[in-house]
Amino acid sequence: MLQAGTLDRDQLGTRSDEEWAFFEHFILAIRATKGSKPTNHRLVLVGIFWISRTGSQWRDLPEEFGKWSSVYRQFRRWTLAGLWEGILDALNQSGAVPDALQMVDSTVIGAHHQAAGCKRGTQEQDFGRSRGGFSTKIHLRFNAHGLPMRTEITPGQTSDYLGFDLVMADNLPKPKVLLTDRGYDADPIRKNMNESNIQPQIPMRKTRKMRVGVDHTLYPLRNMIERCCNKHKRARRVVTRYDKTAESFLGFIDITSIRLWFRHLST
Repeated sequence: MLQAGTLDRDQLGTRSDEEWAFFEHFILAIRATKGSKPTNHRLVLVGIFWISRTGSQWRDLPEEFGKWSSVYRQFRRWTLAGLWEGILDALNQSGAVPDALQMVDSTVIGAHHQAAGCKRGTQEQDFGRSRGGFSTKIHLRFNAHGLPMRTEITPGQTSDYLGFDLVMADNLPKPKVLLTDRGYDADPIRKNMNESNIQPQIPMRKTRKMRVGVDHTLYPLRNMIERCCNKHKRARRVVTRYDKTAESFLGFIDITSIRLWFRHLST
């Protein structure tokens, strides 16, 4: 089996030793005190990145990354332990990117037929039926640079209202201004933001009786959401859902979000 140092940068998936040192800090923090130590955490992480980028089945993982079943089991351990969420929270709390302006949006992801069949049922694993068919909806909260701050998933037919509550109900830095599309134009959402001293920038639905405008100098910044969603969908494990469990699929979404942060901070 090849060692991490013998792989080129494209295969490695991490740009530098400094980037790996960042991941290693979190990995070692959640590692169980008992049990055998993996031979190469870095190589396991790179194998997970490879699966995320290519969308391949776990059984097709190249031998250079180790035994596919071992890499898969480690991915599940890290995911269930909250590794990816912890890294995202640390990036959000770092203050490296302004967070006074934030944005919320959602996108529907088609699910592969092989993703069905989980023992706990499809509904419990956030599968549903939308206009796009068998699907899952990703709800995202972004900062002023279009970087993901929080990601949540629900069945494909779930309303944006419910998704809004999911991504806003946490301890992330509170925005001063929040941009959304008209799908979030609801009185409870506007009331909630006003009570939280957040300035809402939401286009009106045609049916709204009391007219409310938006700041046309701020709202065009929302194009960063579309750009970020497109970058997310470059990861083939995100653009199509192959995972049977909600935890695994959300794990790949968070992994892609973390890598977008690193690309931004490194440039």
